[in-house]
Amino acid sequence: MTAAALIPGVPLLLGLVGLTLRAGDDQGDHTPRRVAAGLGIAGAAISLAVTLGLLIFAGKPVEESARWVSFGGIDITLGVSVGDAACYIALAVCVVALFVQIYSTAYLHDDPRYAPYAAQVSLFTGAMLLVVTSGDLIGLLVGWEVMGLCSYLLIGHDRRLPEAPAAAVKAFLVTRVGDVGFLLGIALLIVEAGTSRIADVLAHDYSTGTRTAALLLLLAGVAGKSAQFPLHTWLPDAMAGPTPISALIHAATMVAAGVYVVFRMYPLYEKSPAVLAVLGVVASITILLGALSATAQDDLKRVLAWSTVSQIGYMTGALAVGSPAAALFHLLTHAAFKALLFLAAGAVIHAVGTNYLSRMGGLREHMPVTFWSFVVGLGALAGLPPLAGFWSKENILTAAAHATDGGGPAPVWVGWLVWLAALVAVAITAWYSTRLLLCAFFGVSREHGVDGPDWEIGFDDARYTRPLIPHDPPAAMRWPIVLLAVPAALLGLAAYAPGFRTALELEEPHLSVAIVLPLVLLALGAAGAWWLWREMAEGDPAAALGRARPFLAAGFRLDAVQDRLVVRPVRGLAGLVRTGDERVVDATVEGAGTTTSRLGELLAAAHRIPLPWAATLVLGGALVLTLWFGAAS
Repeated sequence: MTAAALIPGVPLLLGLVGLTLRAGDDQGDHTPRRVAAGLGIAGAAISLAVTLGLLIFAGKPVEESARWVSFGGIDITLGVSVGDAACYIALAVCVVALFVQIYSTAYLHDDPRYAPYAAQVSLFTGAMLLVVTSGDLIGLLVGWEVMGLCSYLLIGHDRRLPEAPAAAVKAFLVTRVGDVGFLLGIALLIVEAGTSRIADVLAHDYSTGTRTAALLLLLAGVAGKSAQFPLHTWLPDAMAGPTPISALIHAATMVAAGVYVVFRMYPLYEKSPAVLAVLGVVASITILLGALSATAQDDLKRVLAWSTVSQIGYMTGALAVGSPAAALFHLLTHAAFKALLFLAAGAVIHAVGTNYLSRMGGLREHMPVTFWSFVVGLGALAGLPPLAGFWSKENILTAAAHATDGGGPAPVWVGWLVWLAALVAVAITAWYSTRLLLCAFFGVSREHGVDGPDWEIGFDDARYTRPLIPHDPPAAMRWPIVLLAVPAALLGLAAYAPGFRTALELEEPHLSVAIVLPLVLLALGAAGAWWLWREMAEGDPAAALGRARPFLAAGFRLDAVQDRLVVRPVRGLAGLVRTGDERVVDATVEGAGTTTSRLGELLAAAHRIPLPWAATLVLGGALVLTLWFGAAS
């Protein structure tokens, strides 16, 4: 138990230590920065080493817990539960976090707030690892909540950007909406089972109504954290955060947490076809919503953000059709290629000084390492064989196709819905992936309209005044990108490794006609983007979307819908409550106080009248009382 507890414990502890570091001064004191970088890198590296040790030498799952306290017959436990699946997820989290920490030393080399940034990344990592390894629902909930806090701090890290604080607040509030349901769902499960230990919760025999209500409440939290419809709107705006944080959120933490929670609680979900049907509908909408919105984006990071929304939809779709193994496999491959894409995107943005595809072009010759990293990452995202994404998507599509035959935990129509949405999204994903690659790396620079880019800033802009040619990033940024390209390309082949397949309970790979249609759709999508690019004289294929482009770029204007249906009514209700509080409650309290004060003033004035008048009033009062008593008798 001690070794397993180190996986989340070390980054959490070192993150707390890092928060105590002071900022460096203006005289070049970089000691706090070096210490913060060392603590962040050490935390991720130690967790990675412990995870590898458990995966190689443990031999069996680690399942230990101890009762902490009891409340009215409910046992609250503390413990860890680390099996092979948890080790694989923890491994992905640690690798991505380690590369993000190393990458950030160069990407944020002049950031005066680097020390708290590195500490918050460690806390973020430790919180996700706590969700993965916790053996009880209370520990899982603690990690879940700490992630929400860290995401708020990290998305709003760059206070010079006006959109960063707003994006951080939006992410926090939207995810908190789902977290209310998540908390209630956990409370319902614990109260009914009489314990917070996950193994006992899964073994408990719940009534149908209680189980359905609890699992739907959990799905609210999953929709928030994993950016699923309708609580997905925070994720594209979260791109205001530093690019390494985007990689961490999209690849290894936050959005992956919801998928893993459903995977962990799946023995309960497979007993609830109604809940799986809800999950399948949400997943299908999310798959298509994310993919279509990605086609119209001009911001490089927002293309990748919307693609994350869509890919997480694939994972929840796999869960809905009864294949948690396929969902977990795609989570692992997605962690590899999405971390690769975001870190490579950071290299491009750092080199050219803009996020916008409309101001890029011609980067292929000047940034060859970054270019080939994008080729691998986008190929894996689109599902191009033999890259990692092809194998994990093939598992999901096969699982959905099998679900259409019946016999699974979900209704047959859910299998059809997920399968069709996933198929259509294959073509759309190939289209926007090809478009991104063409707009950023091929053709001419659209910034200046000449053959070959001539940007005004680059990695060496502080030392040169002449325009610089973009080039590949320095070693601290380049090597994480290169190393992440390896699992993005090869991780899918793990589907053929007996130990890996057995640990995740994957089905045998299906090299059959089942994959022909997805490959045809992939080819059509990529060819369509390339044809439009050539027809428009190497212009942006998204221009072909016409009047639909602003609608798609705004994510189907769901922010506006939520503003009208939720934000404005809540603000109006809050205004009514405030008015009632001020004009009724406050007015009553203040009026009582004012009346009492004025009455006191009158009595004080009465005590100050001259003696003759006072005597006259006393005698008059006595006379009135005498007459009154006389009349009464």
